[in-house]
Amino acid sequence: MMPSRRRSNGALAGAAAAAVWALQQPLDKRAFRCDYDDVELLGKAVSTDDRVWPAAGAALHIQNGMAFGAVFARVRPRLPLNGVLAGVTAAVVEHVALWPLVTLTDRLHPARDELPRLAGNRRAWWQALWRHALFGLVLGVLEQRLNAAEDERDHVIPVDSNGHGDIERAAVASG
Repeated sequence: MMPSRRRSNGALAGAAAAAVWALQQPLDKRAFRCDYDDVELLGKAVSTDDRVWPAAGAALHIQNGMAFGAVFARVRPRLPLNGVLAGVTAAVVEHVALWPLVTLTDRLHPARDELPRLAGNRRAWWQALWRHALFGLVLGVLEQRLNAAEDERDHVIPVDSNGHGDIERAAVASG
């Protein structure tokens, strides 16, 4: 399969997963009793104008999901996990690896006084873990489905009309 198609499918899956994340945030904010909101965090990094930041934050959040999904789709065939487990694992690893950077957000974000403190905030950490797991689940399911036909084609050994394999395609498929 062409890598660009795999990445495009991954970006689409990542956008959908990011949208699910953003749409469910009002529910998890109540469930975790924490006002941490990723769309607000991203949007208010661009503008604190209440007419601007929600759209800017949503666009940045979807864009981040697309980028993560594109990279994930490119790497997933090399992972020893199925699409769903690989998606959840990748998203949770990203959360755990990058969470320490919230100390920078608490100190440097332009709207830091309007946002909840994140460093040392256990509710926010668990809330973000939930969001990443949900994102990974949706990403894994959608990416696996979108790229399933392409994955099957990748495992077919090409045969030329003369009965012999197509060495060019075989070399590309095995690499």
